[in-house]
Amino acid sequence: MKPSGVKKTSSRRTAKKVSKKSVKKKAAKAGGRVKARAGGRVGRPQMELFDEAPAVARETRQPPEAKTAPGPAASAGPPPVTRRAPSARATAQSMAAKQREISVSEFFVKNRHLLGFDNPSKALLTTIKEAVDNSLDACEEGGILPELHVEVNDIALEAAPEARPRGGEDEEDKPRGGTLTKGEGRFRVVVQDNGPGIVKAQVPKIFGKLLYGSKFHHYKQARGQQGIGISAAAMYGQLTTGKPIRVTSRVSRRKAAQVFDIRLDTRKNEPVVTHETALAEWDLEHGTRVELEIVANWQQGQRFVNRYIEHTALANPHAIIHYTRPVGAAQRVGTGKAGNETLTFPRATSELPREAVEIKPHPHGVELGALMLLAQESKSRDVRGFLQSTFSRVSTQAANEILRGVPWGNKVVRPRMLGAKRAMAEELHRAIGATRLMNPPTNCLSPIGDELMRKGLVSFLNVIESEGEAGDENAQLDLDSASMKPVRKGRKAAARKAKGGTETDPASGPPEPPAEEGVEKIKGHDYFIATVTRPPKVYRGNPFQVEVGLAYGGSWPSDKTIELFRFANRVPLLFQRGACGITDAIVRTDWRNYLLSQSRGSLPTGPMALLVHIASVWVPFTSESKEAVAHYPEIMKEVQLAAQECGRKLATYIRKRKAADYQAQRRNIFELYIEEVANAIGRIKKRQPGPIRREFLKVAHWVTAAEMMEEAKATEGLDTSEGKPKPRARTRARRK
Repeated sequence: MKPSGVKKTSSRRTAKKVSKKSVKKKAAKAGGRVKARAGGRVGRPQMELFDEAPAVARETRQPPEAKTAPGPAASAGPPPVTRRAPSARATAQSMAAKQREISVSEFFVKNRHLLGFDNPSKALLTTIKEAVDNSLDACEEGGILPELHVEVNDIALEAAPEARPRGGEDEEDKPRGGTLTKGEGRFRVVVQDNGPGIVKAQVPKIFGKLLYGSKFHHYKQARGQQGIGISAAAMYGQLTTGKPIRVTSRVSRRKAAQVFDIRLDTRKNEPVVTHETALAEWDLEHGTRVELEIVANWQQGQRFVNRYIEHTALANPHAIIHYTRPVGAAQRVGTGKAGNETLTFPRATSELPREAVEIKPHPHGVELGALMLLAQESKSRDVRGFLQSTFSRVSTQAANEILRGVPWGNKVVRPRMLGAKRAMAEELHRAIGATRLMNPPTNCLSPIGDELMRKGLVSFLNVIESEGEAGDENAQLDLDSASMKPVRKGRKAAARKAKGGTETDPASGPPEPPAEEGVEKIKGHDYFIATVTRPPKVYRGNPFQVEVGLAYGGSWPSDKTIELFRFANRVPLLFQRGACGITDAIVRTDWRNYLLSQSRGSLPTGPMALLVHIASVWVPFTSESKEAVAHYPEIMKEVQLAAQECGRKLATYIRKRKAADYQAQRRNIFELYIEEVANAIGRIKKRQPGPIRREFLKVAHWVTAAEMMEEAKATEGLDTSEGKPKPRARTRARRK
């Protein structure tokens, strides 16, 4: 008998053979189907997956007559499948019936992020900013010193009941106060000014129609430009809360104040007045009050609003701003519940900014299409008169020089022909570009000025607030109280006074030096303040002017990046700092030449706040939300030059401080041995050591002061002659 193991192996072999045969049969069948389908063409079964229609699907699509016994026709394969033509989804007529005009308000309803209403926290800031800008512009244009009231009211906090808690008499008899809204909620924004007011007929259009204003076509400096801002805020409030904007305005004390409730018809971009009444008694003789309710996030947006109000007070030192905001119970003094708190930014000067005068456009900034449009609308008899009456800085001599550059310059040509014939307009446009003309007048600009900028910085440092710790988002701490160290000298002086010493001890240290030029003592700290105003320049025919101011020192930390405050026409720019040309110009400035540390591609590090202001008849913003300035080479160059000039003043101050510290160290080392030397000389000369010690101290102070004056003269000469130090020459000298 054979062993059992042999049977098992034979059975396994037979099973493998059967499986191989079955696989071959399946492959043969599949190959036959492929050959039949391809008309005898040899194919592989794997390629069946990539055929136009699988065999199984074709068999199911065949009619039942085709599945009969194969005949002479069946050998040729199945009949081709006929595909239906795709049906027309729409016709030209049906698509034409859907076309309709899109209003501006409809566009911005769907694209409100372009106007700065990205999210509830940012929408709160944009609403306040647009209303405040209009108020400041109206006051300055009317020659009135602005006094603004800005209020942010938490509606849920105001509506919270203050009744006794439920449960009976045994519970604590205390009122129940509300809490601040966390996250999104409804807030009432109120902005009131003492401006000249608005005429009754213009109120609905100003607040209820987009792209309606008085500043778009005027060539002079103004905060508003496009006529969108305040009406867009009213549109956002209407979309989020369904409530209209309420406007109260009065033009004189002889007339009653007019109150309007205005809605915006987004289909037609037209205002709809839902309520109108006259208010006989109002606390203002003239002015405007705007109230609107919006959905906002105060918890996340309050730091932006606080910073905007602070920076607005900094750039507008001639204005008084009363800022009312909701605060938590922990911040209110004398009460244990949340509520409103008012912060006042006083007026630093009673002098209004210089009035900006409207000018005509400069010919070097006019493009070909705009030139053709102006020529078509002109009422002048010839092109020479058209050039002189439409543009600035075009005299009779300049107009003749321009016309000499065109072939038809000696002929009398109507300006309307330029609008009809593009070739003639193009020749005139080239001739204008080739002619040298004076820069446009600069009386259309109203810069802050060095003196007002300095006063604004001092007032800003007196009232400034900074964010608290991350754990308490509502906390607002005084910037100077943060990282403030105790003063040891003050403690020693108090101890000596307690002992009864009336005469100051010269050995205790040198007396306080007099205040240096440019140094302001604010809240017990010394701040070095420097300002620079550049002469006006031109970009694309638009005049502009750059101003830079800095504050250095105090109790600010020296290991953090500087604070950069950006302004355009006195309006703070708080968002898109990295996309702004002002930031890029400051980063490109080499601040290491001015004794500040700076990493490549970043802002410098040090205890400094830098203010950059651009004044122009048309600020080139990157978007309609007006949050960043475009990267024009002319603007960036002027910002860099102004920053370098401020940096040279800062470097002179830092060198003087370092020299003073070095001399103080030398004096302190010498004073350590004065006591012993005075006692030894007193024993030798048999004199009292007190007078000898005082004489030594006078000599030490005189020597160190003389050396400090010499070093100060040397540093001033270096800054004025060379403009800035040259580190490359130093490195070469060291290598040698």
